[in-house]
Amino acid sequence: MQELRTASTASEHPVNVELYDRAPLGVRIADAVNRFMGSWTFIFIQTVIVAVWLGGNILRFFNFDPYPFILLNLAFSTQAAYTAPLILLASNRAATRDRAMLEYAATEAEAADRQDAEIMARLERIEAMLGALGSR
Repeated sequence: MQELRTASTASEHPVNVELYDRAPLGVRIADAVNRFMGSWTFIFIQTVIVAVWLGGNILRFFNFDPYPFILLNLAFSTQAAYTAPLILLASNRAATRDRAMLEYAATEAEAADRQDAEIMARLERIEAMLGALGSR
């Protein structure tokens, strides 16, 4: 019988250990950046920065990027240039993780099938022995 896994034991799963715990530093950094950029915290912080940037330049609190905000556009383009490869990296890692999980599950299922077949064979032998004892 398989044990139920909780979120706290999920990192102990062999696939997670292989893909995350033993991942190179660059991959861990990319995962952390990707997690942050896909969070509400990032959306809130970016919204505040853009609002301050636009408000400050429109109201002339500072005037380093006047309308049409070319520097802001450049900042967004640079962010997009870095974000797109990180998203692709994350999707590739997700596909790799899914493939590894399926392979692991298939291996576990094959082992369970072998155990079931062995149990059935033993049960049939026991039934045959009981049948032989009952016919005496």
